[in-house]
Amino acid sequence: MNKLLVFNKQMLILMIALATVSAAFAQDEAPATGGREQARSLVMTKFGIVSTSQTLASQAGARVLEEGGNAIDAAIAANATLGVVEPAMNGMGGDLFAIVYEAKTGKLYGLNSSGWTPAGLTMDLLEKQGYLPKPGVKEKPLGVHRITVPGAVAGWQALREKFGTMNFDKLFGAAIYYAENGYPVTELISEEWRGSERSKAGVPGFKETFMPGGHTPKAGEIFKNPVLAASLKLVAQKGRDGFYKGPLADKLVSFLHEQGNTMTLADLAEFQPEWVDPISTTYHGWKIWELPPNSQGIAALEMLNIMERYPMAEYGHNSTKALHVMIEAKKLAYADLLKYVGDPRQAKIPVPAMLSKDTATARADSIRADKANCDPLPAELSERTRTGNDTIYMSAIDRDGNIVSLIQSNYSAFGTGMVAPGTGFALHNRGGLFTLKAGEPNTIGPRKRPLHTIIPAFMEKDSTKIGFGIMGGWNQAQAHAQFVSNLVDFGMNIQGALDAPRFTKETFGGCDVNIESRIPEKVRAELTALGHKLVMRGDYSSTRMGSGQAVLRDFSKGVNFGASDPRKDGAAVMELVTPP
Repeated sequence: MNKLLVFNKQMLILMIALATVSAAFAQDEAPATGGREQARSLVMTKFGIVSTSQTLASQAGARVLEEGGNAIDAAIAANATLGVVEPAMNGMGGDLFAIVYEAKTGKLYGLNSSGWTPAGLTMDLLEKQGYLPKPGVKEKPLGVHRITVPGAVAGWQALREKFGTMNFDKLFGAAIYYAENGYPVTELISEEWRGSERSKAGVPGFKETFMPGGHTPKAGEIFKNPVLAASLKLVAQKGRDGFYKGPLADKLVSFLHEQGNTMTLADLAEFQPEWVDPISTTYHGWKIWELPPNSQGIAALEMLNIMERYPMAEYGHNSTKALHVMIEAKKLAYADLLKYVGDPRQAKIPVPAMLSKDTATARADSIRADKANCDPLPAELSERTRTGNDTIYMSAIDRDGNIVSLIQSNYSAFGTGMVAPGTGFALHNRGGLFTLKAGEPNTIGPRKRPLHTIIPAFMEKDSTKIGFGIMGGWNQAQAHAQFVSNLVDFGMNIQGALDAPRFTKETFGGCDVNIESRIPEKVRAELTALGHKLVMRGDYSSTRMGSGQAVLRDFSKGVNFGASDPRKDGAAVMELVTPP
């Protein structure tokens, strides 16, 4: 009996000990057993980082940093290279926006380099050609009239003149090399390219430029574009005048006239980008910056203002309550976007009212906790592409903490797909975002810029500065709001905030919403019960959710961080420093 008591006592002690060890082990290992949700590690360095959606472009920018350039130089180099290695998404035929943080002054600068319509594109002309809507008559697509003046090259010039330290011949080195000598097309970019094969094969100039051998390049195939290399060399020699004046401009205007576009040499030569003051709001102590109209950045800020009225952190990340609030906030913010935003040079836009916290409170009060709003919202744009996500976003930071948040786009895949002979790049279709209804802020007209989907962003608090963006058509403003919430409400780092499952609502009204399959099944069922009509997408759906990049500077530590979205082929690449 005594032996049994002793044995039982020893067993009890052993069980308590094992339980204690097990509890300690479980506590120590909890993060490991749960696993981190982000797909990649942060890039960390005291030196510069360039983050893009294609590694060759990231390396091109990092190389410029290694050779003494700053973040602005690196951004131009990386963007020029992206136009070669990811041509469906961006290039010399598209537009550009940027936010630049200057570390020595602590100032933010905004650049709007979105092009205008030709002076000859009037409503009278469009009516004569049968484009304006009529009762009972199906709307005629704008076709070649979607091509506005491409702003990218003028944007590079403006950035270099204000902040850069290197000439274009140095900055375009990698882009020219890959265009002349070729590069292996990467996996996701190959898929995006193939998606345009059927729709663009018959478009003037597309097949000759982007379908060597009669098909789009497969993953791993070498693609060359020596004609584009020649265009880059011309801009390297003459700056913006190599694009907007002279032989290249002549080729563009001659080609566009053949297609029926009214572009003139004066439309090209007289275009200038605009330095603008970024607009902002606060979100739980952070300051969030976007560019003002004609971009959709104001919708991201209004959406955040609405979300701030709710205890998002208490609801939990990607919980039913949190997602319901964000989806409903998106509908309200985008309704205002469509109603009020256009080219501020030709329309009065109520920016202060749209950014008002009182406006957000009124909007938040209209959200029902028990039901999704499926009522019709303001009419949609006449010819927008719901899945237009053919854009790149990239960010760069240097060892001094200067940050560039830059976005550049063709709008749809390869834009119109039209390639003027002797140029090597596709012309965008950004004018398709105009409305053809008279009297609205975004009504099409001469020398006018359309409502723009592409938006770079910036956020800051104390010693932390972040340049970020997520591309993908109308996905962008709602994706920005989700990224900010991931950081602020749920304590993620910039890589985790990019990786986290997202939703995107492509239409402006109704209850349809795309959602990644990593959202828990229980949450999806509860959202459906509220009336949301879910469209399931893959775990990492770049087609619908877009993809992003981010860089961060912690000035208190003097450390830079970089992140790159796994929904693309890219990476955050740090500047290589050789020890003495």
